[in-house]
Amino acid sequence: MDSWMNALIIYSVIVLFYFLILNGTYLLLTLISFFSLRQHRMMQKITYEGHIFRSEFYKPISLIIPAYNEESTIVETLFSALSLSYPEYEVVAVNDGSSDETLTELKRAFSLQPSARDFTYEVPCQEIRQVYRSLTYPHLVVLDKINGGKSDALNAGINVSQFPIFCNTDADSVLDSSSLIKLVDPFVRDRRVVAVGGTIRVANHCEISGGRITKVLLSPRFWVRFQVVEYLRAFLFGRMGWSTLGGVLILSGAFSIFRRSTVIEAGGYSTATVGEDMELVLRMQRTMKENKKDYRIVFLPDPVCWTQVPEDAGSLSRQRRRWQRGLSESLIANFPMFFNPQYGATGMISFPFYFFFEFLGPVIELSGYIIFIVSLFMGILHTSFVVLFLMAAILLGVLLSTSAIFFEVMFFRNYYNAKDVLVLFIFSILENFGYRQLHTWWRFRGIIEFLFRRRNYWGEISRHQFNKKEDNQKAV
Repeated sequence: MDSWMNALIIYSVIVLFYFLILNGTYLLLTLISFFSLRQHRMMQKITYEGHIFRSEFYKPISLIIPAYNEESTIVETLFSALSLSYPEYEVVAVNDGSSDETLTELKRAFSLQPSARDFTYEVPCQEIRQVYRSLTYPHLVVLDKINGGKSDALNAGINVSQFPIFCNTDADSVLDSSSLIKLVDPFVRDRRVVAVGGTIRVANHCEISGGRITKVLLSPRFWVRFQVVEYLRAFLFGRMGWSTLGGVLILSGAFSIFRRSTVIEAGGYSTATVGEDMELVLRMQRTMKENKKDYRIVFLPDPVCWTQVPEDAGSLSRQRRRWQRGLSESLIANFPMFFNPQYGATGMISFPFYFFFEFLGPVIELSGYIIFIVSLFMGILHTSFVVLFLMAAILLGVLLSTSAIFFEVMFFRNYYNAKDVLVLFIFSILENFGYRQLHTWWRFRGIIEFLFRRRNYWGEISRHQFNKKEDNQKAV
């Protein structure tokens, strides 16, 4: 019995140190991000728009939007994409063999006609059945292809795209009008840049008009509110901090921009993972290092893409399990980077951190919570240890989440309604008392699905039409 009690105590201590290192690292990233955000905002006194439009070195862009069964959102998304402020770009919408009316909606809204555009299969993808052009929007191209998944659809878009840089976004997303201008700026300033990622924000319940977000509102659904806090934390100090340290592992699949030639050299998006965005970023870095090329991968906090997030527990669970599978697949596929000094901060710092705290994290956290509760009921934990454990696992998490809301208010102020800000502060506290533990369970299930090699697929998440301004007025 004593040996079991000692084992429980030892494991509780291990989990305590896990939480201290995890949240301590995030606190360090928070501090780094604070100074980086402040410097970034100061540099914005010179507008992106004036800089890009005056420069003869601006980069024409192909905006690739894959779609599978997105009949309720695809038209509004494309109207948003077609109204962006940028000197020269094309929109490449990819219908990945949808079984609903996605293609019909596109034909109806944009007067599509078959196109004679020539292309080659530079990266592997399923057969492209037809390329369409729009009679009303000359810079819109629509592909209809055999279903192959999101990665395959993105590869098809790369094959048909004609510009040296491409941006990928989702069919349930809306870009700020100046997003492309801001996102391409690092390419103009530094020839070493091969990829840039922007910020994802939650669009649920926001007002949209003319393909643009006209008013940022906070959804009344508590699942959405928790995700608003998550997204702010993940982007405003998570990815901002790693970018400052030169250790970016993830650029969002919903809003990133890449040098086309570099992606083709790396082999395009992998169809063997559901985490195609992370896997591509890792493989690009391996390819560049192996070919002894200097490169930079950058994250920017203010080019914004607004996206719909799941509004029910079932959809959210499926999404997070899929994300965990994708992260697991990406890390294992690029494991030679693990503690490899050849890859700099990525190989020595961020990759090991993601391996121990994101890949193995759910196992350690879930078992840690269970062991802690068992040990607590058995009365074998000292009161001071219990307090320290709760501070490391819960209170530091609260500090991190509330810091994200503070960053939002201080640097961006998208939620200008005082009530919405107060609600976000409340949810940034509440998420550490149940939601985070539930999220850990979902991620743990994602690891189990990864181990049992569950088949990769797009995933079914219910979509809704965007909250249009005129609809809100009728409701009032």
